[in-house]
Amino acid sequence: MTQPWCTALPGGVRLAVQITANAKKTEVTGVQGDVLKLRLQAQPIEGKANQALVKWLAKALGVSRGAVAITHGHTNQRKLIEVKSPTLAVEGVALALNVPTPPYE
Repeated sequence: MTQPWCTALPGGVRLAVQITANAKKTEVTGVQGDVLKLRLQAQPIEGKANQALVKWLAKALGVSRGAVAITHGHTNQRKLIEVKSPTLAVEGVALALNVPTPPYE
């Protein structure tokens, strides 16, 4: 099943996410259009939310922090993130992040 927020790249995947910082806990809240919506417990001050996002994604996907890079949107709520891992597939990302699947139409 394809995910509009996750695309395969040579040697990894690209994620399109929308962040809400300063939440009670870090979690996936769902998919809206072509982005994955996340809540982050970190505050959006001095890059703390970006650091928390990279750390959380690395742990959830079973890769090193160095394999996770925010490529666009460092200061925006919407971000593009590239995860380098030759064993990571789009379906595996959705499962690892526990993304709710939309109902079939």
